[in-house]
Amino acid sequence: MTQPMFDAPTVIRTKRDGGELSNEAIDWVIDAYTHGRMADEQMSALLMAIFLRGMTSAEIARWTAAMVASGDRLDFSDLRRDGKPLALVDKHSTGGVGDKITLVLVPVVMACGGAVPQAAGRGLGHTGGTLDKLESIPGFTAEISTAQVRQQLCDLGAAIFAAGDLAPADRKIYALRDVTATTESLPLIASSVMSKKIAEGIHALVLDTKVGSGAFLKTEAEARELARTMVDLGTAAGLVTRALLTDMSTPLGRAVGNAVEVAESLEVLAGGGPPDVVELTLALATEMLGAAGLDGVDPAETLRDGSAMDRFRRLVAAQGGDTTRKLPLGAHIETVTAPRGGTMGHIDAMAVGLAVWRLGAGRSAPGERVQPGAGLRIHRRPGEPVAAGETLFTLYTDTPERFAGALAELDGGWTVADTAPPQRPLIIDRIPS
Repeated sequence: MTQPMFDAPTVIRTKRDGGELSNEAIDWVIDAYTHGRMADEQMSALLMAIFLRGMTSAEIARWTAAMVASGDRLDFSDLRRDGKPLALVDKHSTGGVGDKITLVLVPVVMACGGAVPQAAGRGLGHTGGTLDKLESIPGFTAEISTAQVRQQLCDLGAAIFAAGDLAPADRKIYALRDVTATTESLPLIASSVMSKKIAEGIHALVLDTKVGSGAFLKTEAEARELARTMVDLGTAAGLVTRALLTDMSTPLGRAVGNAVEVAESLEVLAGGGPPDVVELTLALATEMLGAAGLDGVDPAETLRDGSAMDRFRRLVAAQGGDTTRKLPLGAHIETVTAPRGGTMGHIDAMAVGLAVWRLGAGRSAPGERVQPGAGLRIHRRPGEPVAAGETLFTLYTDTPERFAGALAELDGGWTVADTAPPQRPLIIDRIPS
């Protein structure tokens, strides 16, 4: 049977007008864009059409499968530690503000006996990326070979690496979504996340699905649908897949950016750090260990006894990083002070995320370099007492002309009130319950 022929304008028009793309059309799009036969502007138009019109569950499943098929699939089934197969498990967050959880979570799971092959991403829109954060550590590289990934899994229990030849179609589409205002799309988020995770060669996956102003999906109903879609995609691919629905209306922790989040992660690994970062880390660690069949291990003990910190240092060193060197910090500083005394009110995660993006921690064009030292520190969390004139936020950048835009984004994104705002639960739900 002759393979149907397709062209980009026809496919774009079909989705623009609310039609359903056939399996063959989706396969053609992914292959054509991966190999340069479909232009960026054409894929941008299709992404916007998907953003506006959505996709059926069948379309999402096929789009995901086509992206998996666009590159290699890793296979670690032959790897052993102490004569036993590795308990291969990973975690993915759908993107948040101040979300440095991976930097703490991976070494915690390593210290509990899990093996984590994590193909991590860079910043997307107003949200930070794990690779951008880790690459702010002097010498650290995420560009490592599959052979090194395999060796680190056996010797250390983890590797955090750029996706490389895993779902290369997603890598190109991901970069395009970042600069075309098409990030907040359930089908595109689900297929992006799951194509990389299915290709990773893991046995189990835990998803941290964010909901709130700083998440890509703002309502609980949307986030719940995304979580269910990803769990179904993972389960269909043979992965033990679970999801937590977590709040992203307020930034996680007190640091947002690249190196500043690494510094805060080190505080948590040393047994301190913000309570919300610790709570979410331990909740996700418990889910990961359970999904990997490692029940009965206490992840909190790894923070108390220093074993997670030891694993983090060894992991960073294996990938060229030097944790003894000073982390970069923007050369120019600006502060925001309290206009009155009272109690810190709500801090809007989106406002903070956009401010940090304006400071240079994120990208406005594909492939643009981020500033490792750009970021923001939150000195008063919601509900904490505030004195008139005290510093509430400190902003860092190497390019001081960025301050005006960052301050404009932050303006209106926080309050000082007479009473504390209502507390929101950090962990909203678990799917499947």
